[in-house]
Amino acid sequence: MSEEPKTPGTSRRAFLRGSALAAGALAAGRASAAGPDPLITEVQPWAQVFGDGVDATPYGMPIRFEDHVVRRNVEWLTADVTSSINFTPIHALEGTITPQGCAFERHHSGAIEMSKQDYRLMINGLVDQPLVFTYADLERFPRTVQTNFCECAANSGMEWGGAQLQGAQFTHGMIHNMEYTGVSLRTLLDEAGVQPEGTWVYIEGADASSNGRSIPIQKALDDVLVAFFANGEALRKEHGYPVRLVVPGWEGNLWVKWLRRIEVTNGPVEAREETSKYTDLMPDGRARKWTWEMDAKSVITSPSPQAPWRQGPGPMVITGLAWTGRGKITRVDVSLDGGKSWQEARLASEPQSMALTRFHFDHVWDGSEMLLQSRAIDETGYVQPTKDELREIRGLNSVYHNNGIQTWWVKPDGEAENVEVS
Repeated sequence: MSEEPKTPGTSRRAFLRGSALAAGALAAGRASAAGPDPLITEVQPWAQVFGDGVDATPYGMPIRFEDHVVRRNVEWLTADVTSSINFTPIHALEGTITPQGCAFERHHSGAIEMSKQDYRLMINGLVDQPLVFTYADLERFPRTVQTNFCECAANSGMEWGGAQLQGAQFTHGMIHNMEYTGVSLRTLLDEAGVQPEGTWVYIEGADASSNGRSIPIQKALDDVLVAFFANGEALRKEHGYPVRLVVPGWEGNLWVKWLRRIEVTNGPVEAREETSKYTDLMPDGRARKWTWEMDAKSVITSPSPQAPWRQGPGPMVITGLAWTGRGKITRVDVSLDGGKSWQEARLASEPQSMALTRFHFDHVWDGSEMLLQSRAIDETGYVQPTKDELREIRGLNSVYHNNGIQTWWVKPDGEAENVEVS
């Protein structure tokens, strides 16, 4: 992991030193024809009156100056919002944890409302003892806390055919990263007693679609979580309250919400699920099936089309997110020239397995145009490919598992545009 900026630090420090001196002189009224800055030299209205009391907003909300940081959907994407997607505003967030209120949501038949008192979870099939748990029962089991990303298999899917949407929120926003608390699925399966012939689990939700999915028993007994908290609070309605499944590193359609039943089987239950929908169609008519793991991927969130650079030339922080379904991110590179040359970015913290990793690249911008790209490398040695490299193998028939390198064209005025380079 890189610890120091890869751009010349002396230039950056010199610029910042000059800016600080100018600001100090301006405040003292010595160095500018515009005179002193009243925002620093005079007492402002907000410092002359009392603010809101502690009970003004019993559940805290963002200040009004940040009311643009919201989930958004693409109206033409689906025929009805009950089976649609809201995209995370990743361009406006920092760190790695996604606030629940901003986290992307995907529904197949709309978000349902169920109380903890009405909740039941059944485990049946090839088990020694079929069981039904209440929510109160789940609370009695030892708890596990883990931070994982959830990415829709169709994230970036509209970019397979070329640069389509203007904004990281829409090209890469079918993802969130939250700290989940719950009970290990293995713990519950051990309670029921999985029989030797049980090789898969079929999982369904309580909503009208049920969203039934099959998962190999090896994954179910590994790191899958039956979760009821996210980021320290109860799941939101749209995220499966009161209980959902967390399947680290695997595509989001397996993260069944409003979890109601887990059946241990001796094979995938294809007749009852949309298995054919989540396949990757190849140019020769064949399909890549059961491509559950999400490949290493990254995107620069700022500057980007929804987060243009308004400050002009000088020190610039280029930042973004990287992730992989096969463990940890070990490195992220940034290119300023469309992939002709690469420089290593700083990872903001020690990467966690199957969780978002924040990266920063400290740059002194001269105001000339840039073709910004990032590429992720994970602990297996996998290197994020270009879109052309993916298309050469998979063609243009699929809308799933597009982890190609994204390009933003940053113009001299700081505006950015979604483009492709060859």
